[in-house]
Amino acid sequence: MEENNVLVDVRDLAVYFHIEQGIVKAVDGVNFKIEKGKSLGVVGESGCGKTITALSLLLLHPQPEGKIEKGNIFFYPDGGDRIDIAKLGINSKQIRQRRGNDIAMIFQEPMMSLNPVLNIGQQLMETIRLHQKVDKNTANKIAVDALDRVRISAPEKRMNEYPFQLSGGMRQRVMIAIALSCNPKLLIADEPTTALDVTIEAEILKLITDLQKELGMSMMMITHDLGVIGEVTDDVVVMYVGKIVEKASTKKLFDEPLHPYTKALFKSRPEIRTQGRLSSIKGSVPNPYMQPKGCSFEPRCEVAMDICKKKVPGFFDLGEHLVSCWKYSDGEGL
Repeated sequence: MEENNVLVDVRDLAVYFHIEQGIVKAVDGVNFKIEKGKSLGVVGESGCGKTITALSLLLLHPQPEGKIEKGNIFFYPDGGDRIDIAKLGINSKQIRQRRGNDIAMIFQEPMMSLNPVLNIGQQLMETIRLHQKVDKNTANKIAVDALDRVRISAPEKRMNEYPFQLSGGMRQRVMIAIALSCNPKLLIADEPTTALDVTIEAEILKLITDLQKELGMSMMMITHDLGVIGEVTDDVVVMYVGKIVEKASTKKLFDEPLHPYTKALFKSRPEIRTQGRLSSIKGSVPNPYMQPKGCSFEPRCEVAMDICKKKVPGFFDLGEHLVSCWKYSDGEGL
């Protein structure tokens, strides 16, 4: 990966929550890069740190409980010096300039993300006028064009409607329109097809990928669904309990998953030919306040060794396929 082709470079990022019960290491030493015009998938079970990782790129992680303890989030704007987002203040002018303009996010639940007392046009135009400094008439035209871009019929009419008047698929399209209204360089899609039926899910995924290619933007797709990852991403990172346990191109990961956790995720996927009960991952996610001393997946792993209980594995390089598992310790250590 050429350095000048990188848009976002996350290095050793750690986000901890300091609460009454103790410290929760929601994100613990995460490293990944997103190339310009490419898409990165982040996959894992609920509670593994996917959303907090994404929110931290915009400094939107819950605060003051949540804090970036260490690490860097380097962003490379066109024609400018790199910016370390992790070092910016939560309400600094610089981060406000990046939100929406350079990095935009589609949140999980559109009904919760849209304001129920404002119509669609007001919510779109608010975003546009905040970031683009245009007059009301120009903002209205941009908003209508944005709704048309996401293939909402009769966009002028929809401008005057409220979220409760739209279906789930339509609300999700509105969220995409808001996110793309300022032509961001990176789109973060956090479970964008949650609660949608299969046919609408396919339409939304195709819409997102078509717009990504049309606008030439990068994308970070967060999901627990490996099927979604297989359709829309170029590279994948697999997360478990705040850590990345495997990194590879999407093709490599699907051809040969290496980490026992990744293999278990694949086994638990429903398929047309599946008969009887689906396979499940035994045990449960560790208590966030009492993490295992060694590998965090060891209590649930079917191939665990003695060293797995005692020592956290590093990353082992198996030819553009990185995996954090002692089973592959004869690979090149990183």
